[in-house]
Amino acid sequence: MSEEIDSHRRRFLGTAIMTLAAAQLSMIGSAKARSSKTPAMVRLPVEGELPSFGGATGWLNSPPLTAAGLRGKVVLIDFWTYSCINWRRTLPYVRAWAEKYKGQGLVVIGVHTPEFAFEKNIDNVRWAAKDMRVYYPIAIDNDYAIWRAFNNEYWPALYFVDAHGHIRHHVFGEGEYEQSELIIQQLLSEAGIGGIGHELVSVDARGAEVAADWSSLKSPETYVGYERTENFASPGGARLNKSRVYTVPARLSLNHWALSGDWTVEKQSPVLNAANGRIAYRFHARDLHLVMGPAARGTSVRFRVLIDGQPPGAAHGTDVDGQGDGTVIEQRLYQLIRQPEPIADRQFEIEFLDSGVEAFSFTFG
Repeated sequence: MSEEIDSHRRRFLGTAIMTLAAAQLSMIGSAKARSSKTPAMVRLPVEGELPSFGGATGWLNSPPLTAAGLRGKVVLIDFWTYSCINWRRTLPYVRAWAEKYKGQGLVVIGVHTPEFAFEKNIDNVRWAAKDMRVYYPIAIDNDYAIWRAFNNEYWPALYFVDAHGHIRHHVFGEGEYEQSELIIQQLLSEAGIGGIGHELVSVDARGAEVAADWSSLKSPETYVGYERTENFASPGGARLNKSRVYTVPARLSLNHWALSGDWTVEKQSPVLNAANGRIAYRFHARDLHLVMGPAARGTSVRFRVLIDGQPPGAAHGTDVDGQGDGTVIEQRLYQLIRQPEPIADRQFEIEFLDSGVEAFSFTFG
């Protein structure tokens, strides 16, 4: 992640569903109650002008777009980075809005501003967009120019722009989906678009896109590179940028983690130097994800997952089987655990059967 971006911003959003425009949204009332009739118009102030996209380093799914060329359209700007679990859980709604309203004047633009170095690779973003069915225009923001032009601070972040090029609303983080769709409908109505209808989209979220189980979520996002790590419990601490053999202590406290085997702990990630290295983490959440990938492009790394010392069985995530077996092929987020109730403190372990893996961060849901 660039040093220009505050390292706590995504973590902050991961701890709660937040929106800074709560006072405005409270005027809308219950979206469910109003979905079958015309909702009241809400007074949305002008928050600024749609900035230039001139700082984009590339575009996917579209030729380059301009603020001037978008006049007359309602625009939804979605800041994302493809390994972010918080963004992944908003994607079903953004994708559904893009599809539902594209014929009525809405243009959705995903601004991909990378967190980790591997997310600057446009081939990785292209693969991720196809895999996640992100078919609307994507501005590649590798230099953070669009991020700075919006004075943005968060993944995910939505900015709602009217047909005159005015930013009228914003939402930071997960949630507020019903209210957000009502804002889209209102801006389309203001633009003179008729026949919109006031029903709301329904989504069928699966895998990592399923909303978090907030009531049982007691583990925060945890980075495992030395730049931002916390609660590292291997005896002797980390030896930075040099190979060292680590061990896992006999007991881990909640939200503490450790390495075992021969690793080199680097700024963004530890890199495994020899086969059979492990990472252990004691967590409390329904879901556990790990952002990771092969250190050398075109290679793969086999792994095996345990929960409380046993194969995960019914608690396995979408990227492993019931025996806990899986393979790291791409640099991305892997869902490793989705456990049924009851949710309790559990000890997670992942053993890599081959060398050459990089691990970046744990996220939970």
